[in-house]
Amino acid sequence: MEFYSYFVDLVLHLDKHLPEIMAAYGSYIYCILFLVVFCETGLVVTPFLPGDSLLFACGAIAAINPDGMNITTIVIIFLVASVIGDACNYEIGKHVGLNLVEITHGFVKQEHIEKAQAFYAKHGHKAIFLARFVPIVRTFAPFVAGIGKMHYFTFAKYNVVGAIVWVGLFVGGGYFFGNIPIIKNNFSLVTITIILVSVLPVIIEFIRNRK
Repeated sequence: MEFYSYFVDLVLHLDKHLPEIMAAYGSYIYCILFLVVFCETGLVVTPFLPGDSLLFACGAIAAINPDGMNITTIVIIFLVASVIGDACNYEIGKHVGLNLVEITHGFVKQEHIEKAQAFYAKHGHKAIFLARFVPIVRTFAPFVAGIGKMHYFTFAKYNVVGAIVWVGLFVGGGYFFGNIPIIKNNFSLVTITIILVSVLPVIIEFIRNRK
């Protein structure tokens, strides 16, 4: 039971456990980070994995320990993982989307699907880009795009641009600001702020549409 609790905490708060994982696995940390971001963006059954906070934490660690975590390497890894993850999620939605919702018996929550569909209804194709900055919706947006048979090249364009901005914003933010003492000592509050900032593009787009 204790191991299970630790494992759940490790998965949900991977950003906080990064230093000990780096010490234990060395350069294999890059493989772990790739898998986490790939699963968070590419598998509809793992929307609970850390996204924004993980990118921010990696950027901060790269700033203080460049030998342990190289900034260029993590940017490339996160870009590749997020682009491929969204592309796989799109293909899953396109080929087995509705069947998967039925087979998982509620594990893939219908409310999450409906939330992503409403997001598309409001923002159109730009939802692929905007969804990058909204936890949960980020995982389900490409899946719903696949179910709706969105033209792949349209999807791919927003997928790549969204990944570049998402990774650049959060890894860059961590790299340049993550080790300021007040931020470093209040990381839980920073994580909440990151989530709020993540929603800003959607709020701005909503206001523009209202106007």
